[in-house]
Amino acid sequence: MKNFDINEDPHRRYNPLINEWVLVSPHRSKRPWQGQNETVTSDALPEYDPTCYLCPGNVRANGEVNPAYENAFVFENDFAALKQEEIAFEENKNETFFKAQPERGISRVVCFSPKHNLTLPEMPVVAIENIIQTWQKEYTDLGTVDYINHVQIFENKGSVMGCSNPHPHGQIWAQSSLPTEVEKTQNNLKAYYDKHQSNLLQDYLKEELKLNERIVSENDHFVALVPFWAIWPYETIIISKRHFGKITDFTEAETTAFATILKQLTTKYDNLFETSFPYSSGIHQSPTDGESHPEWQFHMHFYPPLLRSATVKKFMVGYEMMGESQRDITPEKSATVLKEQSDVHYKSKI
Repeated sequence: MKNFDINEDPHRRYNPLINEWVLVSPHRSKRPWQGQNETVTSDALPEYDPTCYLCPGNVRANGEVNPAYENAFVFENDFAALKQEEIAFEENKNETFFKAQPERGISRVVCFSPKHNLTLPEMPVVAIENIIQTWQKEYTDLGTVDYINHVQIFENKGSVMGCSNPHPHGQIWAQSSLPTEVEKTQNNLKAYYDKHQSNLLQDYLKEELKLNERIVSENDHFVALVPFWAIWPYETIIISKRHFGKITDFTEAETTAFATILKQLTTKYDNLFETSFPYSSGIHQSPTDGESHPEWQFHMHFYPPLLRSATVKKFMVGYEMMGESQRDITPEKSATVLKEQSDVHYKSKI
């Protein structure tokens, strides 16, 4: 019987944040690829696009005109996934198979820059700080609405991630319920805190810093790393070193440090395959239910789909849909590859 080699042998890894497992199959990364290749758009975007409904001064789909904004700009989503109207509803407590309930909320769009052709890694740190300050304001404003218990800040970057407009922007969905993934995280963070009287992500980060096997980037206030339980090939998580639960807890120095590590990480992503790297990213932070949440630790997830190149992506199909999540490249290998990428964007070298 051979000894277990975590870098070569199939194995499962546990994710304590959501109480789920992921199958890791390192040997499969050597297989040849004859599957689908994505189309990469290499056309340079203009700084201003008169047909873009997010550019300053342009008319949006609902007929409203964007102001001539110079920094981050927020507006109510013209095609909101959530609506603010209160709906009369009486729950049938005897229902077993056909349960449903109305969900109330607010959806907003955050334009990161007036420039149509910029993405986070190409923006100066001060511009990213402005985005963070905008997120802070929105978290506060939306979180104080009496029926809002969760504020989800996220970005879908790239057409392969379903982004319908290349203008740099993200979204905020605030709602009355905890979304499923957040509720799973909430339950596991709370269970860990109740058992250990300490914070799960604080304790996890301390161990990651000791091992230094999956660290991608680090500064005085934040660490970007590939989590031990990562599902996506180049998945990362940014965790605050200091224990606090929400983005409004940032000090001025932490705001700058978070902007800096966001720029560094997204630059490394772009440099990996010398393309505008697609991903879905999102901030996880304390619910806005008015309760104290010492179990929460501010963190941000990045889920990029690219696997081997700018044209080959990871698919979540078959076993992943019927069994559990699975990955080929080990998180340790992914972290090494990302860490080795320059902090200087490849376009600036051309």
